Amino acid sequence: MDNKREKLGSRLGFIMLSAGCAIGCGNVWKFPWMTGQFGGGGFVLVYAICLLVLGLPSMTMEFAIGRAAQASPVKMYQKLERPGQKWHIHGGFALLGNIALMAFYTVVTGWMMYYFVMFLTGKSEGLSFGGMISNPGVNVVYLLIAVALGFLILCFDLEGGLERVTKYLMSALLILIIILAVHSATLSGAKEGLSFYLIPDFSKITGEVIVKAMNQAFFTLSIGIGSMAIFGSYIGRERTLLGESVNVILLDTFVAIMAGFIMFPACFTYGIEVNEGPALLFNTMATVFNNMEGGRVWGSLFFLFMVFAAFSTELAVFENILACVRELTGLNRPKGCLVCGLGIFLLALTTALGYSVFHFQPFAEGSAWLDFWDFIVSTNLLPIGAFIFSIFCCYKIGWGWDKFIEEANAGKGLKVKAWMKPVFKYVVPVCVAALYIYGLFTFKWK
Repeated sequence: MDNKREKLGSRLGFIMLSAGCAIGCGNVWKFPWMTGQFGGGGFVLVYAICLLVLGLPSMTMEFAIGRAAQASPVKMYQKLERPGQKWHIHGGFALLGNIALMAFYTVVTGWMMYYFVMFLTGKSEGLSFGGMISNPGVNVVYLLIAVALGFLILCFDLEGGLERVTKYLMSALLILIIILAVHSATLSGAKEGLSFYLIPDFSKITGEVIVKAMNQAFFTLSIGIGSMAIFGSYIGRERTLLGESVNVILLDTFVAIMAGFIMFPACFTYGIEVNEGPALLFNTMATVFNNMEGGRVWGSLFFLFMVFAAFSTELAVFENILACVRELTGLNRPKGCLVCGLGIFLLALTTALGYSVFHFQPFAEGSAWLDFWDFIVSTNLLPIGAFIFSIFCCYKIGWGWDKFIEEANAGKGLKVKAWMKPVFKYVVPVCVAALYIYGLFTFKWK
């Protein structure tokens, strides 16, 4: 493998690519159904607080580690830790976290593609989420397309492949989501839907809601498994990392909030339950589009937007996995893509066939392989990773506060101020650890 590290061609490319990693199914698939299940406006409020208090510092620290190390997650700690330290063990878990994420995320991407094709070809009548996930042929074929297309793009160099495609995907995504949100605002149930979505019911804010909001914040930002560190390693030191983190989080939050503006007016207009869980987006939007004038066009646009959102994250995480594998093996891009693509496809078959062939109930009734992989990533590796990053950056047993500040504040833009130190050093690790432990004790195991 060439020792010269690849670089992104522009600051816009970095912002779009990092935002693309953050923006995806977590925003437009998972965020709406989590909001519906956990009380509407109250969940949104707690989620926003978690993004600001926990997400922003965590992203800044992850970017800083990546940029200082100029390496992938499996190698970055070796560049920064002192001799004899064992921080690099987390690098291996970060790689495993990215792989576990793609074990179900690629399948969800395939679902988006399937719904888009069904609406585009006028075959959306009778379309159902349950029917789709129980069809092994559909799941395997669309999983294969999602994985093959993603790694085909990554066969090209970083600037000519991933950066260029992501710029177009993200631009189209932002335009589409605005059009669809404006359309939903014209529906008859818009007032009721937006009231549920935006006005907090404080009686519904429980410990479980706070834990779920934190996990969702880390999931939607892809924080804790090195997904952001890899893009930090691809940029120069012209801009401060707190400022860049703010830009990424603003884009990410904008898409998540707009997804709710699309979904909840539609739910209240057509009398669809808001607490359907993972099926919410598919069943809700298919019903809406099949019962409205021009529904085929609107449905095609909506699920095209969903494909863009899913692919932006998939490509970014694929790049993270690919960078790790290349640094470990020395493979070039095309060979690395072949190895990574085959491995992820085989692992993701557990999720793709988990509702038809590979039946597995890891937790409560109705749970399946998707829930297992999501538990590994969202409930465990993301918060644990954010905790480790905060200890590594803020304490002398790791990299240390002074070195972190030197890296984070290099360049122009918003800088980490002295008064913010307690937030990074105490609030983030204490809150994350407390909520993580509480979440495990209250998790619905059976």
